[in-house]
Amino acid sequence: VYPPSKSKAPLPSSAAHSSHQRRPEKPLRSSPCGSSGEIPSSDLISRFVKQSNMAAASSSSTESPKTTTERRGIPGAQFVEDVETYLTQTGFDVNSALAFLQERLQQYKLVEMKLLAQQRDLQAKIPDIEKCLDVVATLEAKKGTGEALIADFEVSEGIYSRACIEDNDSVCLWLGANVMLEYSCEEATSLLKKNLENAKASLEVLIADLQFLRDQVTVTQVTIARVYNWDVHQRRIRQIAASSTSKDS
Repeated sequence: VYPPSKSKAPLPSSAAHSSHQRRPEKPLRSSPCGSSGEIPSSDLISRFVKQSNMAAASSSSTESPKTTTERRGIPGAQFVEDVETYLTQTGFDVNSALAFLQERLQQYKLVEMKLLAQQRDLQAKIPDIEKCLDVVATLEAKKGTGEALIADFEVSEGIYSRACIEDNDSVCLWLGANVMLEYSCEEATSLLKKNLENAKASLEVLIADLQFLRDQVTVTQVTIARVYNWDVHQRRIRQIAASSTSKDS
């Protein structure tokens, strides 16, 4: 949040551009003020779903297994109760089934990394929005008192400049993409509160997505173990049968 450029003391070069738009010396991270807090669509999740559907379609030579639930484009993992029935329905042999499940597990891990990055961004953005709201509230509280507000502005990382701010009816908010717009204090408060609500709602959705994803990872890991153990058990049965046959002969 920046006051407009009509304050007594000159504002730092990073905040005093009269057009409310600047080209920073270094890339800015996404601004909490202008973001709606919505989670952008993930190309990784889209590719994940597409690859999963293609793999399931190409590998099923007979009746396909029952469809599982999904959440926001993340397919659910199928819990395998009967390994033999699962292999028959999908047309997999044991090695192909294990390879498919391992690939699915890796895809879940990649999506989890993507969602965790989005969660970190939101968790860093929410305190920034709350700080912006505090600044606007402070400016509104000083308005009409005749008392100037002394503020320190960040010129660059670790470097600040002091300015004297008189009564102001508007503030400037960074909207991202190197764009700054001037709002009245009431409009800025309304916008920031809306963005704060959206960011918190998006964070709740992300947390639920991550919980769902971790459940699918657990189910997939259990399925891999069940298929592997079933294969070990079948090999032992075949070995016992072969040894019995050789003894009888």
